[in-house]
Amino acid sequence: MGKLAVGALRAVLAVVFVGTVFVQALMVWALATDPEDGSLPLTPLRVITILGMLSAQVALVCVGRLVAMVRRGTVFSHAAFRYVDGVIGAIVAAALLWFAVTIVNAPGQREDPGVTVIMGGVGVAILGVALIVLVLRMLLAQAVARDVEAARMQAELDEVI
Repeated sequence: MGKLAVGALRAVLAVVFVGTVFVQALMVWALATDPEDGSLPLTPLRVITILGMLSAQVALVCVGRLVAMVRRGTVFSHAAFRYVDGVIGAIVAAALLWFAVTIVNAPGQREDPGVTVIMGGVGVAILGVALIVLVLRMLLAQAVARDVEAARMQAELDEVI
């Protein structure tokens, strides 16, 4: 991975991280100062937003660590699994939080239940992303196993020579 690509990705990760912290701060401030007007259950939505931003932050930190490992050439190691698992966990948490938003929003959609169905579909799609990352984790596991096997075979070949 080139230095320009790594630098650009790190910049994007940093901007998104700062943005999520900003949104969290606004939601905490709104929880403390802005009363509900009764039209929507704002408190649960604000809490879910804070937790959603936290799950995004976990994913951002894990991706940042994986990018650092790619840059150092150490991504094909067992240490990478911790960060990939963190990304998977963050995506699953985001899906569960989205389902919570769907449940909180559902009573207001009684006249048009299609919105709730679409929101449920979006939650399933988010879980699909977690499954894709899980498949990529399995590919990483195969690559790590092959790398370990190649190192073992190289050591045997070095003994022979």
